[in-house]
Amino acid sequence: MSPADHPQTGPTPSDEMNIYCRRCRRALNTRTSALGEVTFHHAAELRGEVCDHQPDPVPLAELPGAVMVCDFCNSENPQWTYVCGDQVTESRLVTTRVVDLGEYRDRHTAARTRRADTVPGIAQSWGQRWAACEQCAACLECRDLYGLISRVTDTLPAKLTRGKRLLATRGRLHAAFSTVLDTLAPGRGRITSEAPLGVWEPPPRSGT
Repeated sequence: MSPADHPQTGPTPSDEMNIYCRRCRRALNTRTSALGEVTFHHAAELRGEVCDHQPDPVPLAELPGAVMVCDFCNSENPQWTYVCGDQVTESRLVTTRVVDLGEYRDRHTAARTRRADTVPGIAQSWGQRWAACEQCAACLECRDLYGLISRVTDTLPAKLTRGKRLLATRGRLHAAFSTVLDTLAPGRGRITSEAPLGVWEPPPRSGT
């Protein structure tokens, strides 16, 4: 039985949202430029790592033997999949920076910006389905946002967590993970080799 044919209940986002690389069999993320151009990037690149090949996108359900990792801490063999509201992180590009002439004379590029004009940049789509290891799943189950953030930052490379960069990284994680926790669908899916998208298990009944 193929993953696409495996019975599944509960929320089922489109398989088109679960894109993997045919070459390395690992997850890809979707980015959309201001002009509407869609590109794919290895999930590892978002963690500050380097990939040695270009993405070759394919839906997860069509890829046998996918290499799955926790979408939070990047540990191998995630056990659960969660579904939440889709979220898109948009960036903006600075096109014009206005500074005071006198201050620019004294401080040059260190002059404070009085006004900045921007245009839409790249939009990062995070998708609706998140795979989680047992430890990250425990944080999700008890809605421990800060525990989840701390667990993830402990696994990131130093270039994302050194000095003042840690504060910015934690801020980005707080925004992304808050949306995950605020929009979690009831229940979760048990990930198996036959069902990488997860066999859905409803939440336990109250009082049981």
